Amino acid sequence: MLTAIIVAGGSSQRMGFDKTFALLGGKPVIAHSIAAFEASDSVSEIILVGRAEKLAELEEIVRAENFRKVARIIAGGARRQDSVTCGLGVLSDAVTFVAVHDAARPLIRPELIERVYQLAREHGGSATAAPVVDTLKRADDQDRVTGGVARAGLFAVQTPQIFRRDLIEEAYRAVAAAGAEITDDISALECIQGQVVLLPNDQPNFKITYPTDLSVGEILLTRSRNQL
Repeated sequence: MLTAIIVAGGSSQRMGFDKTFALLGGKPVIAHSIAAFEASDSVSEIILVGRAEKLAELEEIVRAENFRKVARIIAGGARRQDSVTCGLGVLSDAVTFVAVHDAARPLIRPELIERVYQLAREHGGSATAAPVVDTLKRADDQDRVTGGVARAGLFAVQTPQIFRRDLIEEAYRAVAAAGAEITDDISALECIQGQVVLLPNDQPNFKITYPTDLSVGEILLTRSRNQL
């Protein structure tokens, strides 16, 4: 049984307003993320993790969109890793695999979720990622270039990240025990030397971070609808 934990507890400081509820194609950003997992055949249920003061708004979105797979809507923590931990804490006994997805990635597609899940079933953990194509440079605290970074073998990791339940639970226990700060779930698996296989993805699955990202998202959504 695959359960998806969609985390929506960020502060949106770089956005200037709450990106989770910003409109994209006439619907809140998070509604697009939920819809992709709702449409994925392998996903049995969805757990939404958000800020405590926004839970009522999340409940209203679920009602308005008639989402059937959303089983729980719960409050998260101060950090992303705290919110994921909250989600793991309410999993039912039947869950064997867990997908973690950032609510601010609304362009995720059901078929990509299924492909990541297949790899996770084979290897224990998997995630979608975009190969790095830009030239990378290091800079000092005054933004002066100090050197370059070879981009061969580098990926910009995305979500969903899907893992066998026992692995991700062990990983997050290790993170808590070490008092570590992590920004994604693969980093948690690294704490226990868990294997994660990346699925290279060349389709749009970026995270809404700045206001201009919404404009780009609108264009991509329109193009996708026109191709149907």
